[in-house]
Amino acid sequence: MEVRVLGCSGGIGGLDVRTTSLLVDDDILIDCGTGAGVLDVPTLMAIDHVFLTHAHLDHIAYLPFIIDTVGDYRSRPLTVHAAPETLRIIRSHIFNWLIWPDFSAIPDRAHPLMRFNELRIGEWIDIDGRRVTALPALHAVPAVGYQIRSEHGASLVFSGDTTVCDAQIEAINAINDLHALIIETAFPNMQHDLALAARHLCPQMLFSVLDRLIVSPEVYVTHLKPAQAEEITAELAAYAGRLKPRILRNEQVFTL
Repeated sequence: MEVRVLGCSGGIGGLDVRTTSLLVDDDILIDCGTGAGVLDVPTLMAIDHVFLTHAHLDHIAYLPFIIDTVGDYRSRPLTVHAAPETLRIIRSHIFNWLIWPDFSAIPDRAHPLMRFNELRIGEWIDIDGRRVTALPALHAVPAVGYQIRSEHGASLVFSGDTTVCDAQIEAINAINDLHALIIETAFPNMQHDLALAARHLCPQMLFSVLDRLIVSPEVYVTHLKPAQAEEITAELAAYAGRLKPRILRNEQVFTL
């Protein structure tokens, strides 16, 4: 199983600054931010499943465009998996015939181009031997992280957008086959109060999470705000703990 990073920024600011989206093999997306815009039409047509961490725009922005572009050419619906509240939000505020058509009713409810599947924390979906499990997260809106486990028994965890979340730390520590952890850090330490209010992490908060981990994955940091990326990177380099966080990059590939 391969996980390819299509976008990993907390904002925009140039062709190479793209918001969150991860491509698992050729048929699964984890989040659907502007990073998904690098995929060509044949690649988009191969995607059967989209797992959303939450409903914020930087994580869903390209989902409406994908289904509009390839929906008519697919032989089966695109399935969008997310927590019940996330699905309620995007159905009410995006796929509502005002912002965008409701593709779960096109051409009709019995034969939709897109369908929605509720996935609660702790539940998992098996897709040809690959298991995607919803993990706890703590953000400004209802949110989850995901554990992606390959058919070979190796796991990657994506935190999604979250502040320090005791339940997520506990879930991560229970994964014995964890090879990689992708975890957000959106703000520099000088904006610690903003990180708390927005329910994100800054480096000091990330360090408190890493200090509590008993597993030993490679750690990659995502979702840096572009204007503060250099400052955040320097602060992350000062960590003296056991796990050494590295900055996630576009087009990075994890093989599990």
